[in-house]
Amino acid sequence: MRITIVGGGIAGLALAARLDPDRFDVTIHERRAGLPPTGTVLGMWPAAQRALDAVGILGAVRAVSPVITALPVQDHRGHVWATPSAENLMGVSRGDLLGLLDGAVQESVRRVTGRVGDVREVRADLVVGADGVHSVVRRAVWGEGTAARLTPYLAVRGVIADPVWRDGTGEYWGRGDLFGIGPSRTGTNWYASFRSDLGPAEVDVAAALDVARARYADGAPAVRRVLAAATPVTSLAQRIWTTPPLRRYVKDGVVLVGDAAHAMTPNLGRGACESLVDAVTLAELLNTRPTGDALAAYERRRVARTQALRAASAAVMRLALAERGQPLRDRALGLVGRAGLGRTEAARDAALR
Repeated sequence: MRITIVGGGIAGLALAARLDPDRFDVTIHERRAGLPPTGTVLGMWPAAQRALDAVGILGAVRAVSPVITALPVQDHRGHVWATPSAENLMGVSRGDLLGLLDGAVQESVRRVTGRVGDVREVRADLVVGADGVHSVVRRAVWGEGTAARLTPYLAVRGVIADPVWRDGTGEYWGRGDLFGIGPSRTGTNWYASFRSDLGPAEVDVAAALDVARARYADGAPAVRRVLAAATPVTSLAQRIWTTPPLRRYVKDGVVLVGDAAHAMTPNLGRGACESLVDAVTLAELLNTRPTGDALAAYERRRVARTQALRAASAAVMRLALAERGQPLRDRALGLVGRAGLGRTEAARDAALR
């Protein structure tokens, strides 16, 4: 059976690595040659770790990934509201993850570099759209009404060598802005989101960093330290796009996985995780069932869950980036912390050690 995967990112590589080479003739189309040279840290929750184990690279990912046991939520200046448990969350560099997934792909898989023109002319028994939020597969088969939706928010993120995370890990929620700090294999991973009219395409990274520094000029010391050390070379800046809600991931011999199916805002840290789970779920079903049954089961297992996470991520973004409602939000979160529903500062420090 011929399977063509459009997109050689996280979902596409994981699927190619897991499909049975004795049953399937697999081709990956990726428009870019090679792996991206830069990339920030992706959180790997337990379900994603199980997917990595199924691919056979969990041990290798763990070897290059610091473990995050807690993520304090605090105000703009660093007053901690709550410190929820992170359930042994791992933080893996996107570059490390893609490299390990790429190495796990079967040698029998053909690789084609370049854009796919008309998806409907691809000669395959099954076409997999793994080509991200701006998926040409989704738009061609599901219609232009499913084109990616632009949010008003900019995401700026990067990695610095300074281990700022030891003193300042967690998320900082301000008035219409969010800043996050965590560990990476090479130092500190950071990310920021706020409303911006930069872009939407080809955002100037230096300009985005200047905006971020001005916006967080009165922020927590750890945030200012990170931004002082950040450089355009080790940073990325992109407008945040999402997909509209979909009720089906299978149509006319085509199936969607990852961001092509359910691109979400980054606030729950589940985009890459759900892409991995999509890929492994689809592969295991195709490996063990007739194609029609496998695709139907994939939809039953993945549509409701991933669409719920897409909606929940958007809701958390609205809360985290609240502007007019920020004082009320802060008072409510302060009450949560005082009521003991969050963990104490001492617990946070113990978790970081």
